[in-house]
Amino acid sequence: MSTAFYSHPDCRGHDMGPGHPECPQRLDAIEDHLLSTGLDIALLRPDEVPLAKHSDLMQAHHEGYLLELDEFMQQAVLTGEHRALDPDTTVCPGTRQAMLRAAGAAVAATDAVIDGTYRNAFCAIRPPGHHATRSEAMGFCFYNNVCIAARHALNVRGLQRVAIIDFDVHHGNGTEDIIAGDERVLMCSFFQDQLYPYSGGVPMGDNMVNVPVPAYTRGMDVRELIEMYWMPRLQEFKPEMVFISAGFDAHREDDLGQLGLVEADYAWITQRLVDIADRYSKGRIVSCLEGGYVLSSLARSVAAHLRVLADV
Repeated sequence: MSTAFYSHPDCRGHDMGPGHPECPQRLDAIEDHLLSTGLDIALLRPDEVPLAKHSDLMQAHHEGYLLELDEFMQQAVLTGEHRALDPDTTVCPGTRQAMLRAAGAAVAATDAVIDGTYRNAFCAIRPPGHHATRSEAMGFCFYNNVCIAARHALNVRGLQRVAIIDFDVHHGNGTEDIIAGDERVLMCSFFQDQLYPYSGGVPMGDNMVNVPVPAYTRGMDVRELIEMYWMPRLQEFKPEMVFISAGFDAHREDDLGQLGLVEADYAWITQRLVDIADRYSKGRIVSCLEGGYVLSSLARSVAAHLRVLADV
């Protein structure tokens, strides 16, 4: 058993237009860095990355929303044009396939890790998901990949307790909307306060550990907050599996936020989550890419994350 790397060319087919930060080149930057550093040889690539089924999507989203979104995207396919859901979130003819492939990768990785095929997995997928609520697409996100995977582990695979960790610079409001009050899930996150989507200051449920931090907070301060707030709750909860919404836009080089993390901080956070997974979860982790928009810092940060997951 080792670390699996899930990705698929379809995830590059979603393109929201020139200059949009959530671009296909994000995945290219990650792949190029893995090749140039030799880290790619430490990762296992599955033979198949399937499309998500409707039943998978229903684990996290209302059926009416899924049908409405499908109809909206079919119009983009028919016209061959971009269609905007909001000023930040646009579909194109390749979006639907990318979305289904991203969610399908998260579910397949969950099954493979539970089955013991891999110890853990990282899904280099897009579009991201943690802003997608039960019934609304927003903030570059359409399907909530991590929630779909976590609910699959609970409702289909029979686990009793899972943790969702979100270290994106933006609050995972969609994830909170979906799992707030579900006592089978503990969500721990930190995010920049007073930044899009301007939420998270007051948790929606007792199963949330929200840690908003002010702009310009540096990595050592974030580490202290994680030790103070996340770790006791995770140790008490004893998750049977850990899911990660892995956003790397809290990096000091990323101008979509104003936090001060560096690669060493992402490695440290990943190691603390590996420690929890080793102690309570048989090492089982599935991590899904969320944010990270400066290509160089994104690639380096993903590599730091993967080195810890793969123990290399």
